Amino acid sequence: MIARFLSRRLALCLLCHGPAGNEAGICRACAAELPVLGSACPRCALPLPTAAACPGCLRRPPAIGAARCAWHYAYPVAQLIRRFKHDGDLAAGHSLGLLAARQLRPVEPLPDLLVPVPLHWRRRWQRGFNQAELVAEALGRAWQLPVGRRVMCRIRAGASQQALDRRQRLANLRDSFSVRGKVQGLRIGLVDDVITTGATLDAAAAALLDSGALSISAYALARTP
Repeated sequence: MIARFLSRRLALCLLCHGPAGNEAGICRACAAELPVLGSACPRCALPLPTAAACPGCLRRPPAIGAARCAWHYAYPVAQLIRRFKHDGDLAAGHSLGLLAARQLRPVEPLPDLLVPVPLHWRRRWQRGFNQAELVAEALGRAWQLPVGRRVMCRIRAGASQQALDRRQRLANLRDSFSVRGKVQGLRIGLVDDVITTGATLDAAAAALLDSGALSISAYALARTP
C-alpha cells in the first residue's frame, strides 16, 4: 500500500508539480536548482569558502572523522525536510534520500555499516518513524551497504534541541546514547537528516567509539550555516 502511494505521489514533481520523469519524484530542472553544498569543513561539513577545517573543529576536534552533506539547509530542501520530518510526508523523504545517495560519495575506505541516529522511543512513537533511519536505508540501497537499525538506542529524551547552541546541545545530549549492537573494529557511517551544530552526531559517535568502533564518518541530507 505504501509503495503504491509513493508511486502515485512521485509521478509528479514534488516541487513544480509537473511530470517527474524519474523514480526520485523531482524533475531534472528542479533537481538542478537544489542548493548543493560545495566547499565545507571535512570534519563537520560546515559551509566554508574553501574545503579546510573550520575553527571549531581545529579548537575541539569532533569524534567524527569526516562528515558529508548533500545540500545547504535552504529553500527548497529545508521545506521538503520539514514536510518529511514534521508532516510525515514519506514521498519527500524518499526523494531526498534517493537524490542524496547520488549526490554524496561515501568516505573511503567505505563504512562497514550505516547506523541511523536513533530517536528516543517516545519521540518515535509520536512521529511514527525515525527520519534518519529512512535516509540511511536509501543510502544503504544505493551504496550497497548494510544498515544497523538496532545498533544504537537513545536512552534519554532530553529537551528540544532547536533553540540550543552547541554547548547547550552537548550538555543536553550527555549520556543519551547506548550501543546495543557489535561495533568492535568496524568503520561506522552515522546518518541523520540535518547537521545543525554537529552535537548530536558527536555524542552518538563518542558512544560508538567507546564501544570499540574503529572510525566514524557522518552523512546527512543538509547542513545549516
